Amino acid sequence: MIMGSLILLFYLVFYGFLAGLFTLTMWVMLQTLDDSVPKYRDRVSSPGLMISPKSPGLELTFSKSDKSSYEAYTKVLHSFLGPYNDSLQATNNVACTQGHYFEQEGVEERKSCQFNRSSLGPCAGLEGNEYFGYNEGSPCVIVKMNRIIGLKPLGNPKINCTSKAENVSLQYYPDYGMIDLMYYPYYGKKTHLNYVQPLVAVKITPLNTTGTSEVVLECKLQGSPNLKNEDDRDKFLGRVNFRVQIRD
Repeated sequence: MIMGSLILLFYLVFYGFLAGLFTLTMWVMLQTLDDSVPKYRDRVSSPGLMISPKSPGLELTFSKSDKSSYEAYTKVLHSFLGPYNDSLQATNNVACTQGHYFEQEGVEERKSCQFNRSSLGPCAGLEGNEYFGYNEGSPCVIVKMNRIIGLKPLGNPKINCTSKAENVSLQYYPDYGMIDLMYYPYYGKKTHLNYVQPLVAVKITPLNTTGTSEVVLECKLQGSPNLKNEDDRDKFLGRVNFRVQIRD
């Protein structure tokens, strides 16, 4: 009986010591972490690209004469662009100097540069273009670059799209698909409040105005030596491929 009690006491002390050691180790490790910035960021060296509206297989299929076939796409775009409304940008964000990084070291709460929805032209979904061109058979697709904390693109980054067939006209908003440096660096969602990433809208107009048009596009990051756009292991690194099928 006494021996059993001693063994039980030993295990209680032993496991209590292990639990305390584990707790102390975790506490020490947590003191080395920054709550707003990941400690290790070497696994993602360059951002990927994605589109909106996003659909299964990145294939957008609709009929310009059937509102129900593209209504889901336009709803996604209106929701996605809501934070970019000019009124919200004027209230929450600041007008920055174009062509220069907006660095804010040593401050607890970072300000964000304005990106006005109206700068997307007919792809902004504002009055007169609330269907983003889907009702005309000239749809808009928004291309965005993934956020990476601390990234500073070099040169003059832009998004450029190409079609595998010469059957389409592409228009970019802002002009030339440019991405301004003033939106970088990004400091993380906990300290960089109201941050909105820069966007590029691509208006796709098939040259064939009747029947069914199928457009296959590849959009890539260009103009910046530290932004990669070729990697056989990652098809979204600095690029995105998608298909648009437009019916009458």
